[in-house]
Amino acid sequence: QVQFVESGGGLVQPGGSLRLSCAASGNSFSIYFMGWYRQASGQQRELVARISSRGSTNYAESVKGRFTISRDNAKKTVYLQMNSLKPEDTAVYYCNFYPDRVGVWGQGTLVTVSS
Repeated sequence: QVQFVESGGGLVQPGGSLRLSCAASGNSFSIYFMGWYRQASGQQRELVARISSRGSTNYAESVKGRFTISRDNAKKTVYLQMNSLKPEDTAVYYCNFYPDRVGVWGQGTLVTVSS
């Protein structure tokens, strides 16, 4: 059974940066598309960025040019570098396969952007 453990969240001022990490367990990590998702309070979870097994990336319009997704298949880890953070980026961030799979969501990591 695959498990994801997200880390790297915290409180940051507007304009600041954070780097999130997602460590995966299980086999065959490298062959799957992966995604970073987020869920703000009272809102539905949304896809923020995705990355193919070969490293091709795609971003939501709201984060394009500010966020960068990457992966290290040897470490079974996916990263999300977040720059120029805005208050509207405040949310719990999760990783999952893309498309997402029910039952493998982790606890997420909380990102709060506030002065």
